Amino acid sequence: MKKLSLLLVFVLLIVTLSGCGATAKESITVYNWEDYIDPAALELFTEETGIEVKYVRFTTNEEMYIKLEKGGTAYDVAFPSDYLIERMIANDMLMPLDKEALPNFRYITSWMQDPDYDPNSAYSAAYMWGTVGILYNTKMVSEPITSWGAMWDTQYERNVLMMDSVRDSLGVTLCYLGYDLNTRSQSELEAARDKLIEQRESGVLLAYGVDEIKDKMVAGEAAMGLVWSGDAVNSIKLNPDLAYVVPDEGSNVWLDGMVIPKTCKNYDGAMQFINFMLRSDIAAMNSQYIGYSTPNDGALEYLPEEMTSDPNFNPPEDVIARCTFFHDVADVLDVYNRIWLEVTAN
Repeated sequence: MKKLSLLLVFVLLIVTLSGCGATAKESITVYNWEDYIDPAALELFTEETGIEVKYVRFTTNEEMYIKLEKGGTAYDVAFPSDYLIERMIANDMLMPLDKEALPNFRYITSWMQDPDYDPNSAYSAAYMWGTVGILYNTKMVSEPITSWGAMWDTQYERNVLMMDSVRDSLGVTLCYLGYDLNTRSQSELEAARDKLIEQRESGVLLAYGVDEIKDKMVAGEAAMGLVWSGDAVNSIKLNPDLAYVVPDEGSNVWLDGMVIPKTCKNYDGAMQFINFMLRSDIAAMNSQYIGYSTPNDGALEYLPEEMTSDPNFNPPEDVIARCTFFHDVADVLDVYNRIWLEVTAN
């Protein structure tokens, strides 16, 4: 019995020592939008690099920014939109990218390599881009939609869905009123507020939402909804009665980028992930999965012709010409937030 006990102690000692010497698997934590990456791409990244991906989701830019600003959770890569990248740079929240570690950066189309919100892409690498417009059901409207005014037309009572997003919903309303969607004018913002309140009080507004808008449109539960172009592309595939338009008054053209927050714990792993996402075949995989336009010129060779020729996927020059990037409005953010609370108050 003594010999057996000594043997058991010896075995336990060996197991304990071998456990102490084990190396934990390398990992990164990625903070991205809902439904905004092909899960197969994440699996392939881990398969090729051995780096595990902990994937965390958010639904709006503002939600993402607040989480990063508060800290407490270390994200290695995040996917904010243009105007929030601008704010995060200004607030010293990002680590610069090591371009030598990003050989696939060269595939990004030239005009997106040097965006005005991040000169020379010092802190961000373009991931996806698109427009904001109206997704509408051709069987539920009286004529093709060409103006933002349709979203205030009382013939569509309880048939209009708007984004629960301060910049997007206020932005398109400002465009409809003929104002700059980056305005800092309190009177113009209040005019947009009043217009959105009018939309609700007239009974036209069905609901505010984000990802659920595309689901409701596909199901035929509303005549029209404010959406991002990629959601429109996917929704039209599922329901051919749907159509998408960027109204004549203009809209937002947006660019989502990959950034490395200063709370990052694995910079090298984050750089490997970004470079992997910039690889043309992977960029094409993600673009085809989510339906959004890729800024990766090399990826176009991997995509089917029906995608690259779709004007909703690749907007023509006349559409882009009437669209504007969002810019950071941090200096009047309190005004924007106050007005948005007044808009959404019951």
